[in-house]
Amino acid sequence: MSDTSAAAAPDTEIVARVRGATKSYPGVTALDHADFEIRAGEVRALLGRNGAGKSTLIRLLSGVEAPDEGEIEIGGRPLGQGGIRQAAKLGVGTVYQELSLVPQLSAAENLYLGSWPTGGGRVDYGAMRAGAEEVFAELGVAISSDTRVHELPLAQQQLVEIARAFRARPRLLILDEPTSALAAAEAEAVLEAVTRVASRGVGVIYVSHRLDEIRRVADTVTVMRDGAVVETVPVRGATTGRIVSLMLGHGGGEKEPAPRRRAPAAASAAPLLSVRDLAVPPKVESVSFDLHPGEVLGLGGLMGSGRTELLRALAGFTPSRGTVEVDGSPVAHPTPRTMRRLGVGITPEDRKGEGVVPLLGVSENMVMTWFGGASRAGTVLPSRVSSIGRDLIGRLSIKAASPDTPIVNLSGGNQQKAVIGRWLHAGSRILLLDEPTRGVDVEAKAQIYAIVRELAEQGAAVLFVSSELEELPLVCDRVLALRGGRLRGEFTGDDITLDNIMAAAMAA
Repeated sequence: MSDTSAAAAPDTEIVARVRGATKSYPGVTALDHADFEIRAGEVRALLGRNGAGKSTLIRLLSGVEAPDEGEIEIGGRPLGQGGIRQAAKLGVGTVYQELSLVPQLSAAENLYLGSWPTGGGRVDYGAMRAGAEEVFAELGVAISSDTRVHELPLAQQQLVEIARAFRARPRLLILDEPTSALAAAEAEAVLEAVTRVASRGVGVIYVSHRLDEIRRVADTVTVMRDGAVVETVPVRGATTGRIVSLMLGHGGGEKEPAPRRRAPAAASAAPLLSVRDLAVPPKVESVSFDLHPGEVLGLGGLMGSGRTELLRALAGFTPSRGTVEVDGSPVAHPTPRTMRRLGVGITPEDRKGEGVVPLLGVSENMVMTWFGGASRAGTVLPSRVSSIGRDLIGRLSIKAASPDTPIVNLSGGNQQKAVIGRWLHAGSRILLLDEPTRGVDVEAKAQIYAIVRELAEQGAAVLFVSSELEELPLVCDRVLALRGGRLRGEFTGDDITLDNIMAAAMAA
């Protein structure tokens, strides 16, 4: 294992150094004796699969948490137990994936949030505007300092976040997936701003899985795996295959799961769902595929690839362009009601926010999409709701004290099974599963895989979307790789491997 910067000159100041950092949580070692350093003016990309330790390393450098073992230095001074305030004082600025702006305030007010310039006991708005415009000019950002943040497009809101961190003149700027919510054209301004920040001597840690962006903006790339820093290599000359190999750990005894083979019946049957040139601006450019009865079709893509936008369009929640056919018949204007009547069901990525009504019972959550069988003469009968709930709870092996137990009391895996059960009750033939195993334990994942396979064997057509690419070979008959709003690869049989999927999802 190594961590040597190939881009910055050896005599350039080391702005941040991590020595032997270890961080553990109950049941897991998130960071294992990690060593890391970055120099002034260097842009360091940070790559790794989910759970590799990237977020933990960022939290330690930002002062959000302290290591159990090891040392962290910023500008040659120990961070110690000083926390976020000490990290900021030493020169660390962090821009997280989720925006933290106040939408109703102006761009200038957001830049100076918590440290407004004053004069005569009042906020000096003139000084604030002048300071904001100076920062924007340094970053090459064309934003009016008086514009309310909620009036700005998402890309410019992201630039305001970066400008706010840059205004404090940091030694180290950490950017966590700054373009994940942006289309390629929108990301351009962010990449230019990152280059300008680095040109002023700031070390930048750039977390992203978009290799085209990394090749544009980064000097070096550090790959993490299983809580350890595996290697740091120059971006120039680092092939996609080399990076994927470092992320997956080939040669270290890790084996990929045996791929599934596409069911012959699915290959020959007429498609239940046909999609042609589907576009959901700005994230999905043009996507075409068929989904057959009895088939589990995987859709693999990294953050910001357009996965969720595509599924929401197919379910009728998001306006789109292109052609969608169900059972050979075109759907002129897909809406949630229309698609539901045609047998399309969706489990959303945000299970807690969009998938369940927390205080309602398990059975109530499972019948709420379609009250057929649970009502008589237009009146919903609680006894029938409970009866349907008991049947689905048994069928899906949901662990609940009773059908009336509030669904919020169930584990994540059991909540997810209940959301799938909702569409079984509705008789859906086409299931759009968006991150169906996110936030569930290993046992629950295996149970959800089994449910998905059983549904396919009964003739359902399943579109299984996941950012955890390693699970796609376990459950899918065919896999499509999505990157930048377009399909970049299709894999069947023995070609459904983690290497192939990840390379297609990441390649520049």
